Amino acid sequence: MNQYRKNYYTMECVDWLKKYLAYGKSTLQRTERPRVSLLQRSPSSPVVCHATGFYPDRVVVFWRRDGQELHEQVDPGEVLPNHDGTFQVSVDLDLTAVPQEDWGRYECVVQLKGIEDISTPLDPALIRTNGGKSHLLVFILVGVAVAAVVVAAAVVGVFVYQKRNDSDKRHKPVGSSDRCSGNTEGQNPAPEAQPLTTAVTAL
Repeated sequence: MNQYRKNYYTMECVDWLKKYLAYGKSTLQRTERPRVSLLQRSPSSPVVCHATGFYPDRVVVFWRRDGQELHEQVDPGEVLPNHDGTFQVSVDLDLTAVPQEDWGRYECVVQLKGIEDISTPLDPALIRTNGGKSHLLVFILVGVAVAAVVVAAAVVGVFVYQKRNDSDKRHKPVGSSDRCSGNTEGQNPAPEAQPLTTAVTAL
């Protein structure tokens, strides 16, 4: 019995553990690299370091200034799941009292086991905001309004033209051009005048 247990724990059990590890390797040793973005809703809003699409969920995201980790001015968020099984997290940085010329001293760092640290400098050119979308929406709305005005003006112009044309036709003297040309075709001839003598005899 002791020999059986020895073989089980030193050989058979080890073989089974290796098989289980191989079966679950795609999950147990899975590593997905995060995508990091800098976001800002408005110029006065905090800058958000947003990391998404990473796996596993054991990630560390923090802001650094001059190479030192910041514990003030930051508001770390919790790790949230994505619909595809990966995760996301955001860390806000309040820059209210920081002049823009000092932004280059800041960087967002993402640490995930199995990959190198991802460092993203606080560069205004890298920050994604809602400004571009709002301006594009304004241009689209203005274009639609202008097109609607043009179409409405064209419809009104056609209507006025047709109405004026119909009015001219109604006020035109009937057969005026024919009288000038001496053409009496299609018109009732004027009644012939009775001789004066006939009229007197009748009386």
